[in-house]
Amino acid sequence: MTVPLLKLEAISVQYRQTAALNAVDLALSPASITGIVGRSGSGKTTLARVITGEVPPAAGQVLWQGTAFGIRRTREQLRRIQTVYQDPYASLNPRLTVGAVLTELLTVIRRFDKQSAREEAAKLLKQVHLPPAMVDAFPTHLSGGQRQRVAIARALAVSPQLLIADEPTSSLDVTVRTTILDLFKALSEQLGLTILLISHDLLAIRYACDDIAVMHAGRIVERNSASRIFQHQDTEEGARLVRAIPCLRRQA
Repeated sequence: MTVPLLKLEAISVQYRQTAALNAVDLALSPASITGIVGRSGSGKTTLARVITGEVPPAAGQVLWQGTAFGIRRTREQLRRIQTVYQDPYASLNPRLTVGAVLTELLTVIRRFDKQSAREEAAKLLKQVHLPPAMVDAFPTHLSGGQRQRVAIARALAVSPQLLIADEPTSSLDVTVRTTILDLFKALSEQLGLTILLISHDLLAIRYACDDIAVMHAGRIVERNSASRIFQHQDTEEGARLVRAIPCLRRQA
């Protein structure tokens, strides 16, 4: 039996009097793409922050390849998990070129020399389907889709094993969303990268993921294949999310 890359066991998080997460169990297999979907406030982002180590759980444990993380993670443990956020511009310094953003990580964390770092930065851009010449561009000169690709390249620069994409396409138009989701699928296949895709957009999750977990009120209330959730919802929350999709309502 394959050991999960990451496993959450009975994770609970409390914000004052509010339970943000309540005994959540989740396992992510190597080289898989798992979707987390739910309404705003369902606990999706808190779950991501527990996985990255930003929020300590009040109860439960996070295991990496079968071994529990300690209270404080090492630099190597932090490097293994990277996040791509909804707003890529917020994570990119507008005063630095794309090349400078990438080479800083490559020299500091992966110990590349200056020339090798620039060459590796160009390779990273090609990996996310951007021209290598973009190393000299500033984030302000890029489109939203291009900035998101740079943010993905930035995450890949430290060679993570798990990539968390938190609402990565919500600020993009439909056509660009599809190309970003296609990129995630390609990266998982080519690099063996495990991806956790978090979104309120069930159609995006359905497109990119085979395995979907539905969150509601701090719990994972359903976990199934995309086809099962769309065709035979096992919970009311799963059914409610499907009914909320406009195009499906019009077809009904």
